[in-house]
Parts: sequence; structure tokens; C-alpha cells
Amino acid sequence: MVSTAVPPHALSSTFLLGLAPVASWFIVRPFLDPIPSLSGLYTSIGFSLFAFIATLYLVPALGPTFIKAHLSGRDLLKDYATPIPESLGLVCASVYTLALILFIPFAFSDSLTIHLTQTPEGIFVPEFPHSRLSVYLSSLLSLLMTTILGFLDDVFDIRWRHKLPIPIIASIPLLMVYFAERGNTHIVALVFSQCIELTSSNKGPLYYLYMSLLSTFATNSINGSEVGQALIIATSVILNDLFTSLGQLASAEVEFGGVWSAGMAYGSKELVERHLFSPYFMLPLVAVCSGFMYHNWYPARAFPGDTLCYVTGMAFAVVGIQGHFSKTLLLFFLPQIFNFVLSCPQLFGLVPCPRHRVPRFDKVTNLLHPSKAIFMKPPSKLAATVLWILSFFKLVDLTLHLSGVILETTNLTILNFFLVRLGPMNEKKLVQVLICCQICGSVLAFSVRYGLAGLVYDGDRR
Repeated sequence: MVSTAVPPHALSSTFLLGLAPVASWFIVRPFLDPIPSLSGLYTSIGFSLFAFIATLYLVPALGPTFIKAHLSGRDLLKDYATPIPESLGLVCASVYTLALILFIPFAFSDSLTIHLTQTPEGIFVPEFPHSRLSVYLSSLLSLLMTTILGFLDDVFDIRWRHKLPIPIIASIPLLMVYFAERGNTHIVALVFSQCIELTSSNKGPLYYLYMSLLSTFATNSINGSEVGQALIIATSVILNDLFTSLGQLASAEVEFGGVWSAGMAYGSKELVERHLFSPYFMLPLVAVCSGFMYHNWYPARAFPGDTLCYVTGMAFAVVGIQGHFSKTLLLFFLPQIFNFVLSCPQLFGLVPCPRHRVPRFDKVTNLLHPSKAIFMKPPSKLAATVLWILSFFKLVDLTLHLSGVILETTNLTILNFFLVRLGPMNEKKLVQVLICCQICGSVLAFSVRYGLAGLVYDGDRR
């Protein structure tokens, strides 16, 4: 079979050139009178559109260069052996960080983000938001470190036990600025006693441990099986930010970046600023993921490698930590949490874990089947008990000896789970099922966030 790779200029040049003036207008618009509300978002949208254009063009254009550098691989779920460029997540990460860097003067210049403070003489003078700038730069530094470490993983194929400290190391600048800015370490929880009540406790160092583990989970839960997962999560985060911040702005009748209304509580102002910080990182991420998804869609003409997985995961950790909505962020990771819990027996050595746990491809039927892990010796009692429980809930299929000893089990991943429950299917349909699952997860997350949580938490504690 011949590869169906799309040439670099398969997209209409008119389409790409047509987006350029639109992106330029979004960047220039905040400088034109009257200055619009949320002017920083206009500029962010403009740079995001340029990032989208750059990703669409650069991924196929640089593909042959990556192949010459031996950064290529074979698609295990296809019948052809044409090399496909790998580690092109480095291109996406470079475009993403460049867009964030170019955005700095626009987001934090006096022309767009003037905060007026009153002197003892009664004169209002502009005050530069140094605190927000330090948060932004530390977040950018963590993303750059993640990019470097992710690319090193692509090149040297670092083992899993050595991968785990990578996100923790990259999150150090983020956590240090969070500490320097006296970030909140309180957790509000429900207590069921004689009555239901809210209680707040200061977790101190444990909260920083939790945030470092959050960055580890986020970076390792986004995998190369489908970049659409990251796209859906980023879009969900943006929607959550807009629902929260615009609701607060409408109620207080204030303009972000201008003079805040005296009737707006400090907590509401801080909440709005946190949720308007998040789209600055999510909008360019949506752009690069959309551009890369065009080339990564079935049949894939480019592989992201671990670089893109690390960067997208760290971007989610950044907005979740700095935006103070880590609980809400985890709700958008429900499919990833399910995949992690299902994978635990293999990750922790109870069940054999092969190097590749992708589904098994049948060349004759062009269908995917659940791949299997083989027991070279009878499993331990604990492993057998866990597998029997998973089999009872139809999460895995087991192959048994006549004596009842487990010989094989389907690999414990969400992709193999879909194939166990829904039967063999082609790769394109499996990807569509995965995306539908991610969308359903986001819908459920919004239902919990704005439905169930609203019954017991106030707006600042969700």
C-alpha cells in the first residue's frame, strides 16, 4: 500500500492568506478607538490565528527534515511501511511558545492593562501588574522546560520510571512563583455529620505536592493516540473561563483592564483576573492542536511524539494551578482518569506491560482488535483477583487454561476497552469513539461544575 500523505501545499493558499488579515485585525483592534472590553483577548485571538496558520504550513513542510534526521516511525495500525515523521510536536510547541512570547508586550503594556492606584495626594497613577507578569513568565518558563525535556524523551526514549520526575522538575518555577505570591493552599470540602456543612483546611506543603502531582498526571495522561483529546479539553477550559469571568463582569458592570467598579468585591475581581489569564494560554493551544490535528487525522501523516503530549499537559497544569480551578480541571480529565485507573495493574507491575499497548491490527479485515498481555507464569493471587473483577465488569477479556489459570488478558487501556465492549472496528471509527467519549466527559464535567457543585459551593470555591 502507498502512503496517502498530504503534500505541504494541499491546503488552499487562498485560505491561509485569507486568515492573515483577519489575525492582523484582531491584533490591531485594541489600539483603535473605542478600545473594546477584554482587549487582551482580541490580541490573543490574533496571535492564535497566526499560530494556526504556522502549524498548518510548518508540520508538512518540516516533515522530510525530521525523516532525514531519523525522527520517523512506522504506523503500527496501518498496512504500509512508509516512514512517517515523528516528534513534530516540537514544531507545535515552538509555535505555541513563540505566540505566547510575542503576546507579552500586548498583554502587559500600559496601553492595554492600566490599573489605577490613588496616591496620598489623591492623584490616580498607572500601576504595572508585576505580579501577573511574574506568574505569566514562570508559566512560560515551565512550558519551555517541558518542551526541552519532552524532546529529549523523543530522542533518547526515556524509560517510564525516569519520565515521572520530568513534569515535577518543569513545574518548579511555577510553584515557586505561586509560593512567592502567597497562593491559596486551602481546600474547601463537604463534611457530613449531623448536617452538611463546608469546611476549609490549610494543607500547606501537601497542597504543593498535590499541584506537582497534578502536573505529572496532566502531562502523562495526554498521549499521542489522538490530539483531539487535548483540543476538546482546551476548548472546555476556555468555555469554563468565559462562563465564570463574563458572568462576574456582567454582574459587576466592570471592564477588565480598565478602572474596576467600586461595587465589585476584591474576591470577584481576583476571580475574573484568574479566569481571563487562562484563555491567554488555551487559545494558542487550541490553534496549534487544530492545525496539527489536520495532519494527524486518519490516515496520520505526522506523529506528535512525547513533546506535544508534555507541553499540552503542562499547559493544562499551568492554567489549573494559576487559575485556582484544579478541581474543575480534573473534571475535564474524566476519560484520562478512567484510563489511568484501568491501567494501574499494568503500570504497577501486577500484570505484564508490553512496550506497545496499542490495539492489534488485522491486515486482512483492516480492523482493530484488543491487544493482549501474555502471562509467562501464573499470575499472583492479587493480580488474578483484580483481573477477575475487571472481567466481571466487562472491562477486559481473559484467556483461560482448562484449569482456570489466566493465560492472557487484553491490555488495560481505554482504547482496548472500547474494542472489548463495542467489538472490532477500523481505526477511524475508534478515534471517533474516543473523541465522542471526551466530549461526553466534558458535558458531564460542566453538569457537575455548574449543577451539583453550585448547590453546595459558592462561585469562588469551585
